[in-house]
Amino acid sequence: MWSSSSFLAFSSPPKLSLLSSSSYHQKVQTFLCFTQNHSSTVGISFSKRHLNLSIITLLFNGGFLLDKAKSMAESGDLQRYTDSKDGFTLLVPSSWPKVEKAGANVLFEEPEKRSNNIGVVVSPVRIKSLEDFGTPQFVADKLINAEKRKESTKEAEVVSVGERLGQGQGQVYEFEYKIDSTRGGIKRVFSAAFVSSKKLYILNVVHSDSPENPLASSTRVLLEQVLHSFDALPLT
Repeated sequence: MWSSSSFLAFSSPPKLSLLSSSSYHQKVQTFLCFTQNHSSTVGISFSKRHLNLSIITLLFNGGFLLDKAKSMAESGDLQRYTDSKDGFTLLVPSSWPKVEKAGANVLFEEPEKRSNNIGVVVSPVRIKSLEDFGTPQFVADKLINAEKRKESTKEAEVVSVGERLGQGQGQVYEFEYKIDSTRGGIKRVFSAAFVSSKKLYILNVVHSDSPENPLASSTRVLLEQVLHSFDALPLT
């Protein structure tokens, strides 16, 4: 997990275009290259048939998961938390209570497993936007390198990197990464960051994701909803 201190310690890089793709997208691209091999008609037909089935399955599952996430929010599984003093808002699971912890502006923990948590840290900064600091990919590289330097970290890898436009028209950087640590085992982490009114806002969503008890699809969708909901309050 990353903090404002580690974030601010990084030096600013030259601006680079963001090129991010998951391992799944790479597999799809490889698969598509195979279907374009005109030397094997049988292989093409077989691949296209399976590709169509895969697309249908993805569309069905994607629609199902999005509908499930929407129903979760509508049924009260997610509720809106707003901090008017520090100027941010996000969705949180309604069953996760707010707890006090030094260093965090707000922290929510899953009652059954407190290591699964959602935390926000707000710190003053001199930059006006995240673009002044660097690209999402640059931040992701620094983030994962910082995790790898920890003695407790056995393995760490970035899963995805992205950005979106927030309510205040500022960029919000989003990251997903996986950590295998001597402290708590394998965890999936969803992080987001943005700068507003010369304050750096960092969200960390942490959940266990071991081979014995992998992160459920429905839980993942719920946590992604939390990630995408993190934003600055509109300036009045």
